[in-house]
Amino acid sequence: MKSIKKRLVGAFILVILITILIFEVLLIGLLRQYYYNNAQELLTNQIEISSDFYSRYFSNTSLEDNILDNVDVFWNQTDNQVQILDLYGNVLMDSIGVIHEDIIITSDVEKALQGKNGTWTGKVTYDDYSVMAVSYPLKSEGEIVGVIRFITSLEQIDKSITNISIIFIIIGLGVMIIATIVSYIISNTIVSPIKEVTKIAEKMAKGNFKIRGSKKYDDEIGKLSTTLNYMAEEIIKKEELKNDFISSVSHELRTPLTSIKGWAATLNTDHIYDKETMKDGLTIIENETQRLTTMVEELLDFSKFISGKTTLIRQNTDIREILDYIKIHMQSRAQRENLLFRVNSEENLSEVYIDRDKIKQVLINIVDNSFRFTKAGGKVVIDARVQDKYLIIEIEDNGYGIDEDDLPKIKEKFYKGKTAKSKTGLGLAISDEIIKAHNGELSIESKLGEGTKVIIKIPINYKVDIENE
Repeated sequence: MKSIKKRLVGAFILVILITILIFEVLLIGLLRQYYYNNAQELLTNQIEISSDFYSRYFSNTSLEDNILDNVDVFWNQTDNQVQILDLYGNVLMDSIGVIHEDIIITSDVEKALQGKNGTWTGKVTYDDYSVMAVSYPLKSEGEIVGVIRFITSLEQIDKSITNISIIFIIIGLGVMIIATIVSYIISNTIVSPIKEVTKIAEKMAKGNFKIRGSKKYDDEIGKLSTTLNYMAEEIIKKEELKNDFISSVSHELRTPLTSIKGWAATLNTDHIYDKETMKDGLTIIENETQRLTTMVEELLDFSKFISGKTTLIRQNTDIREILDYIKIHMQSRAQRENLLFRVNSEENLSEVYIDRDKIKQVLINIVDNSFRFTKAGGKVVIDARVQDKYLIIEIEDNGYGIDEDDLPKIKEKFYKGKTAKSKTGLGLAISDEIIKAHNGELSIESKLGEGTKVIIKIPINYKVDIENE
């Protein structure tokens, strides 16, 4: 968890650092531009006044004579360094007395010789600091006769920019310190819940499903904690159902095995001469064996479904053929148990793309449940119809019904009702899986003491949907 905290804090600091650096560079750049622009504007205004004054009152005299006789006119408008250059860049005059052996061909002078004002910033040999120079043409009768150049040191401006920049940097460092502290606090609010959830998950992995996590924040981590709690509850529930299932199956297996073993031992003696007794014993062994076979088949079917190994063999099927089969198959049992059993269907039932054997299995299983949980004299009715491109099959009885607490769980795997007539608890679970595999839905409505209705919905155009996908 420490690595996550470091990564979070590092990511926060990196983002904030980049943001502060960008703002610092922009602010210092804008500050420098502001000061330099002010200095340039001031020099430009002063040099324009001097140039205009020269053109008006002294242009009738040569530039060299004016330098000798009226030198004050060139620096009356400024306290900065003033230079007068001829058309070749030679310095004719410098207000601070600097001797220039070379001609000056900086960008500001070149622009001035073209009749424009120019600005240049750079280093000079006679000053330790950078300077700013503004040049402007001197004209006589509309012709350029020379260049006037105002130069100011950037020492004070650069010092002011440096001082303000230091303040900006100090503020930035302060922001970084505060941001680091806040980032650490924020990372704790993220890492601590993750750490807690991880500890809970580790304990659950070791088999402790009674532990629960607390939901501190309504975010993804909070949802993860809730999901773990839900998972633990479901695992506990499934374990309880599995244990109940094992207990029930053990009991179901023990009973027929005991009968088979007892009668086999009895028939294996030399003292049985009664054929009727022998016939009864063999009949019981056959029935109990069939009971075991049915139970094992249910377990195998369930195992195939949950492992995804079952493949449906679909084909276009007239559902009335299946309903007729169910009616014939179950009618004799209904008569034996004194139950009214009816199968009703519409005349215009469409063909359905289904696995007919699996649908038969579902209907037989549901009808079998209805028979087992309906008293003698009761009724079980199957109704089939087409509605909104769905085949609807309803199996309704007026039997015992299902308790309200059991109803939401009745389709769960391994779940058995409270009645002693419940078997392995797999029949409805398998039926539900089969209907889902047909892209359908199996729902159950029931009231205790009034009866139960099982509703099966299967899309009649499912084959078309598959081909279009």
